[in-house]
Amino acid sequence: MRLRVGLTGGIGSGKSEVARVFEQCGALVIDADALARDAVAPGSRGLGLVAQRWPRALDASGNLDRAALAHIVFHDSGARDELSAIVHPEVRRLGADREAEAGPEQIVVHDVPLLFEGGFYRMCDANVLVVADEETRIARTIARSGFSAEEVKLRMAAQIDPARARELADYVIENNGTVGALREAVREVVAELEERIPSVSRQVVPARNLAGDQQ
Repeated sequence: MRLRVGLTGGIGSGKSEVARVFEQCGALVIDADALARDAVAPGSRGLGLVAQRWPRALDASGNLDRAALAHIVFHDSGARDELSAIVHPEVRRLGADREAEAGPEQIVVHDVPLLFEGGFYRMCDANVLVVADEETRIARTIARSGFSAEEVKLRMAAQIDPARARELADYVIENNGTVGALREAVREVVAELEERIPSVSRQVVPARNLAGDQQ
C-alpha cells in the first residue's frame, strides 16, 4: 500500500532540494505550487474567478499577472483566504489525479507550502518539515529572487509559526549545513518511511530533528 507524505517548509528553507532527493529515492512528488499554476492557467475556471474578483491581477493579454496577484494577497489576509477558496479545490482534484498514478507500494510526497495552514497534513500518513534559521532563509530568498528583505519577511509572516509547525511535524529536517548533510538527512527519513509502507494506519511519531544543508 502506498504511503502519503506531506512535505513543507517556509520560504528559503530548502524544501525544493528535499523534494528533489525524495524523487531521486523513488518517491512520486506532487508539487502543489505547480498544480496551483495549472488551476489558474489560461482558459481555466480558476482564472475566470480570479479575474472576476481582482481584474487588476490580469495582464494586457488576459493572463494572470502573478506579481500583481502576489502583491494583493500578501498585503491582505482576507484576499489570501479568498484566493485559497478559489484555487485549493482544483489543486486537490489535480493532486488526486496525480496520486492515482503511483505504484501500489510507492511513497507519494505532497509538496505543499501551506500543508499545516490548509489542514492537508491530517490526510497524510507522515509529515516532514524543513527548517532553517531566519537569517539564512532571508539571505537565500534574496539571492534567488531579488526580493527585498522586507518582501521576504512579509511572505514569512504569511506562513505558519515555525514553532507550531514543529509541533505538527513527524520529521523535522534542519537545513543549516552542507548540501551533502541535507541529502543524507533526507535519505534517513526515506529509509524510515519505507519501513512504514506495509502498514499506513495513521500514527503519531515523535518529531525528529535531522541536521541538514544550505540550499
